[in-house]
Amino acid sequence: MKRSHLVKIAMIVLFSLGSLGVVGGSFFLRKAFSRSSEPEIVTDTSRYTQIRNQLISNDYQVKHFPNTIPADAKDVRIAYSPGSLQGGSFFQIRVKESPEKIKKLLAQYKSVAKHKYRGGNTNDHANLPNGVPTTFFYTSDVSEESFPPTYEILVLDAQDKGSSGFKWNHGDSYGVAIDSLASEIVYWNEEW
Repeated sequence: MKRSHLVKIAMIVLFSLGSLGVVGGSFFLRKAFSRSSEPEIVTDTSRYTQIRNQLISNDYQVKHFPNTIPADAKDVRIAYSPGSLQGGSFFQIRVKESPEKIKKLLAQYKSVAKHKYRGGNTNDHANLPNGVPTTFFYTSDVSEESFPPTYEILVLDAQDKGSSGFKWNHGDSYGVAIDSLASEIVYWNEEW
């Protein structure tokens, strides 16, 4: 009897260790693959022109972005993610310009915008009646993902390319967000 009892204990220990190995192994594999599948977000402003030129050949949605970072621009921030299998891509540049230039840009883009919002983010805008997805505030100085209400979000175009029957399941949008008080403009493009 002692021998069968020892065999049972040994079997339980082996099964327990085997289960622990499977669970632990799958945890480490999942972590390894999830890190490698999450795209890097580029924030290095020296790569702006390279990224824009790379995108412009395939994507009309960045033609409204400046060719290069304006020489007189201050507090420049960029955020670029090429996307992944699960998530879309985005590109933003935020610059501080003179109040005169911001006023001109606001008038220019307001006249051609298809949709206009005040503050918020893509989730807020897409859920409004006749709303469209926009973007999150990727170039914010804080971890806030919404534009403050001082920003006018001007959508130059938004296209729903989804075929799943869900509105805005797959598509893209692009435009600008302008804060006249802070004298800032954010050029954005987003695909989801």
